[in-house]
Amino acid sequence: MTSPADDLIARVRALLGADVLDSHAHRGDATVLVPLARARECLRRLQHDPELAFNFLIDLTAVDYLGREPRFELVYHLASIDTTPRDDAPSALSRRLRVKTAVPESPCEADSICALWAAANWLEREVFDLYGIVFREHPDLRRILLYDEFKGHPLRKDYPKERRQPLVGPRN
Repeated sequence: MTSPADDLIARVRALLGADVLDSHAHRGDATVLVPLARARECLRRLQHDPELAFNFLIDLTAVDYLGREPRFELVYHLASIDTTPRDDAPSALSRRLRVKTAVPESPCEADSICALWAAANWLEREVFDLYGIVFREHPDLRRILLYDEFKGHPLRKDYPKERRQPLVGPRN
């Protein structure tokens, strides 16, 4: 007997084919790994497929695997929200999927998905600010949490924890 997560992975594999480099299900969560060069297209297909309909970007974050190449991994958390009104149950999250893609240290860039989900705008800015991953074609890629003069990206594992940053800004 297969689990719902295993069934979901099988459906995603049927949709994306060879673009699924790896997959696993753990404690009910389904995860697929896709190539960086195809990540935006894979996400678009997952969003627009009528059966899967991953219409909600829950979160986007990154992981730093210092000492490994590719060093970074982008992690997209998607949900398919059932928006069909039913008498027997309220609308609820019916499926969740984690999509990962590896990002090298150089060039440390990925395609923006702002055109797919508006929520990606701030999430990509946060990843840029804290990890230094550049999102190509982002409409306004600039720091969102730290001030412009801040040096470095504090969630990188090689960021010196002892570093002191002066609080500076525009002078009036």
